[in-house]
Amino acid sequence: FNYGQKNFGMGQNGVAIGVFQTSGSNANEIIDEVMSILEESKSTFPEGIEYVVPFNTKIFLDASIDKVITTLIEAFILVFIVVFLFLQDLRSTLIPAIAVPVAIVGTFFFLQLFGFSINMLTLFAMILAIGIVVDDAIVVVEAVHAKLDEAVKSAKEATLSAMSEITGAIISITLVMAAVFVPVSFLQGPSGVFYQQFAITLAVAILISAVNALTLSPALCALFLKPHEEGEHHKKKNFKERFFIAFNTGFDRMNRKYVGSLRFLVNRKWITVVALVVFSGITYWLFATTPAGFIPNEDRGIIMADLTMPPGTTLEKTQIAVQELDSVLKSMPLVEARMSVVGFSLLNRVNGGSYAFTIMKLKDWKERKGDGQSVDEIVKELFGRTAGFKDAKILFFTPPSVQGFGTADGFEFKIQDTGDDDWATVSKVSNEFLAELGKRPEIQYAMTNFNPNFPQYQMDINVERAKDAGVSVSDIFNT
Repeated sequence: FNYGQKNFGMGQNGVAIGVFQTSGSNANEIIDEVMSILEESKSTFPEGIEYVVPFNTKIFLDASIDKVITTLIEAFILVFIVVFLFLQDLRSTLIPAIAVPVAIVGTFFFLQLFGFSINMLTLFAMILAIGIVVDDAIVVVEAVHAKLDEAVKSAKEATLSAMSEITGAIISITLVMAAVFVPVSFLQGPSGVFYQQFAITLAVAILISAVNALTLSPALCALFLKPHEEGEHHKKKNFKERFFIAFNTGFDRMNRKYVGSLRFLVNRKWITVVALVVFSGITYWLFATTPAGFIPNEDRGIIMADLTMPPGTTLEKTQIAVQELDSVLKSMPLVEARMSVVGFSLLNRVNGGSYAFTIMKLKDWKERKGDGQSVDEIVKELFGRTAGFKDAKILFFTPPSVQGFGTADGFEFKIQDTGDDDWATVSKVSNEFLAELGKRPEIQYAMTNFNPNFPQYQMDINVERAKDAGVSVSDIFNT
């Protein structure tokens, strides 16, 4: 409790409680336990007391992970269909299909071994790995099929003959693929933090797929595949066979056209050179004009507001401005929950009666699919609806896409005075610079926490007398 602050939940007096996880812990498990404790304690609350959770990272994590898992399943199904379409045999398709879950499960074991968690980076690596881990198994199946087409009478003999030819190729392919991703895990700085888990997950999946291709896939080929029977080409064709005949005919026709176009271009090399120059120029132009960023902004369903009153404003007057803001939020149907703290600045991380911040939780993404209902559009609406607030300067922003990288999305920088100017001159230059930034269309807002007019006292602490009195200097500064 802090007498220099006041807390409000859903517009009513309340107590703000923040829960922060320790390094290496599971965020979802902690949130589940906290919610369980709150739900159990709810029955013991005095009449009229309820709890509100305006900021819950689990909601966004669950939605993101569910989406990635759905994509993972879709990718597996699509890979299965494509492999079946070209191998045209269910037994042959099952072999690379089995290689996928084996590689994925084996990768999870190594994630646990390395101390990694199931997160967006590792799951995205899994999605990409699905399309890669089947390659080695497909090479094995195709090689065995080629031997069977050469009238080898036994699937076991065909497998042994094929593996004697392609083992070296599988190992070299695996080492090349791993060599692409492993060095990424040694990157330094924030990029290394992001890509280390991604790269190692992908490299491990590729290595496991190679082990599969050298052990499990050949064994399955020897068990599942059958040599071609004599006279089977004279049997009556069923629907599946007729479909594949039509598919192969169409594919061969497209292949002949492709080969014909290559012959045409080989005889007219200038067309290829001109096309290369044109597309290189287009690529350079797109690269130069496309907006760049370190991490893409995401709709996390949370908006934060930092309210600043003129220097020296009392806590009570700041509270009136917060209540005015709360009335605006209450009238917005897309805002599901809200809480405010008067006496603290979320952006500046300082206490003071002229500061306040608000956290608002938006409705679920499924209920915000219409125009103007994205988090960015709601932020724009909030700026417009609060532009007329007297004395209050309110900045609305979304939390960073990656926790730990700042308080809000965007970027920050510092202005340094290398001369002997006074604070007023520095403030003037800073405000002029911010005004120019505000004129740029790509800048939504720009602000500074520097204010030379803030009321303050300068105190000289007698350290020796504080020591004699048994008072810590740090306690004096924090009092």
